[in-house]
Formats: sequence, structure tokens, C-alpha cells
Amino acid sequence: MSSLIIRLVCGLLFSAMVLGAVVRPPDNLTQGLGMLLPATMLLGVALKGPRRSIIPPKKRVPPPAPAPVSSESPRV
Repeated sequence: MSSLIIRLVCGLLFSAMVLGAVVRPPDNLTQGLGMLLPATMLLGVALKGPRRSIIPPKKRVPPPAPAPVSSESPRV
């Protein structure tokens, strides 16, 4: 339920930013690029939802110990 609320709020904030950029366009390119980063982050959260892992992370297993090396050379 809270994921749906977060997605809805982010979608509304994104649409408000887009509407604000259409009504009052930025003065120069750097202002437009500065608005682009937060807008894309809001759009990503609105489309995909907050990043929560449903599957728990795997526990890392230490690598196996190397096999002992014998000092004798094999006979042919």
C-alpha cells in the first residue's frame, strides 16, 4: 500500500515539474539540465516503484581452500 502511495506522489511531482518547465521554460541549458536529473529520478520511482528486494540477498560463501600441492614429481 505504501509503495502505491510513493509511486503516486512521485508521479504527481514529476508531472508538476514537467508542467512548470512547459509554462516557464528555463532561461538557459544548464538550468534545463539541472531540472532533468530530479525529474528522471522521480519518473523512475513512479514507474518502477521503490527499490525493495523481495528475495533476501544471498550469503557469500568463502572460496574453497586450494588443494595441497605435492613436492614429488609424477613418474612417467
